[in-house]
Amino acid sequence: MKRLVTALALVLCAAHPALAEKVAAPIPIGIAVGQTSNVALFGQEQVNGAKIAEERINAAGGVNGVKIALVFQDTAGDEAGAVNAFQNLLNRDKVVAIIGPTLSQQAFAANPIADRAKTPVVGPSNTAKGVPEIGEYIGRISAPMTQVAPYSVKQAMKIKPDLKRVAVLYAQNDAFSSSETVTFQEAVKDLGLDTVTVQKFQTTDTDFTTQVTAVLGANADLVIISGLAADSGNLVKQLRQLGYKGLIVGGNGLNSPNMFPVCGALCADILVAQAYSPATVDKNPVNKEFVTAFEAAYKKSPAQFSAQAYTAVQVVTEALAKIEKETGKKIADFELAELRTLLNTSLRTGSYLTPIGEISIQPSGEVSQKDFYVSRIVMNPDGKTGSFVLVSE
Repeated sequence: MKRLVTALALVLCAAHPALAEKVAAPIPIGIAVGQTSNVALFGQEQVNGAKIAEERINAAGGVNGVKIALVFQDTAGDEAGAVNAFQNLLNRDKVVAIIGPTLSQQAFAANPIADRAKTPVVGPSNTAKGVPEIGEYIGRISAPMTQVAPYSVKQAMKIKPDLKRVAVLYAQNDAFSSSETVTFQEAVKDLGLDTVTVQKFQTTDTDFTTQVTAVLGANADLVIISGLAADSGNLVKQLRQLGYKGLIVGGNGLNSPNMFPVCGALCADILVAQAYSPATVDKNPVNKEFVTAFEAAYKKSPAQFSAQAYTAVQVVTEALAKIEKETGKKIADFELAELRTLLNTSLRTGSYLTPIGEISIQPSGEVSQKDFYVSRIVMNPDGKTGSFVLVSE
């Protein structure tokens, strides 16, 4: 008899899964970012930004009096780690949405799982082409590099008007870097510059003698690097140590202060296009509050990965609040499956004033953002710390 009752209960749950899955309180929001492996330099920044958002949002009352609870899962640096993190957040932690993963390559592997589960994903740092097209429930607040990358090349041309010869280097085993380099190469061509060599490397490489020799042999005026923080930092260091004296433009993977200890004083003067700058505090009150809170907590200024993670948490929370306002129904009274669907729609309506400026998520899942920046890395006398100094808006 006991077996019969258990079997019947399982059948009923299978037939009506939503009945057994009410939304938990505090409201669980998944954070799937890389906290270990070669991605940790980015993922830790994202964790820091997300935690500031959680603290500030809950201090302000959460979602109409109900707190949010960020559920962190480490994706590490590969696709398998991201898939595992997404599955845990969806099936065990019953989150209303997932913010992540860190890398675009991981997004192509893990996002389809959330899309099939009809759970919204907000990518905080996925800038490769094709990410929003993965599915109906996939969106991002990180602008694609097709929009951002050309700014840094144009700034290099302002600094060196006679610039003509460009060397392009990229991590061929990383989907984001492979996508980003195409954008850079198209920008180089459109701006009338010559690509004199294209060199590939792996994100796990530590010896870049072959690539640097090719750059020096091609007599390049500008080097453009698309990679992650550790490999790119080592590549920059070896370029300078072996005699390259020209300009360096870094892609989004170099957009992290955690790269500074890797290339040290040799990080100086790299140009990086950015979707965020802490220097906009006078124009953006939300950014001012974020920067103040971040500096108080971590004793340093936030960089782009932290700001985008904060923004993703803020956007999800505000979209949840809109659902309550529009339906007159408390979040805790929704069935999980229903709320996930409503949240996906809510995320794509209206605009949000965030640390990265005023943004919106289009019906396609793509972000709409109007303000971008170019910064130059300035290293401190200790040769280990530094900052991104705004050079243009």
